[in-house]
Amino acid sequence: MSNGITNVTLDSWDEEVLQSTGIVMADFWATWCGPCKMMSPVVEELAKEYEGKAKFVKVNTDENPELASRYKITGIPTLIFFKGGKMVDQVVGAVPKGHLKTKLDSLL
Repeated sequence: MSNGITNVTLDSWDEEVLQSTGIVMADFWATWCGPCKMMSPVVEELAKEYEGKAKFVKVNTDENPELASRYKITGIPTLIFFKGGKMVDQVVGAVPKGHLKTKLDSLL
């Protein structure tokens, strides 16, 4: 994607997320999810603000049920934070941008 966000699938997950040495925020979403649509512009803004500091990826849960199952995604949007390939935090549901910035800043 041209907005600093990479769409990942099961095939690209390990390379894009687990093998990444820095901070990655993975947005698990679906096209039919209203709160996901509300969070999309927030994630895009964060991707611009944290360019060069953190990586942002999106995972369509309908197209990648294996990944959703692996991370026990029961509600979307779910935003999972990884540092050095390890899951370190997560947020479920639509939350204010400031909440996500606080989490990102604490990981940097």
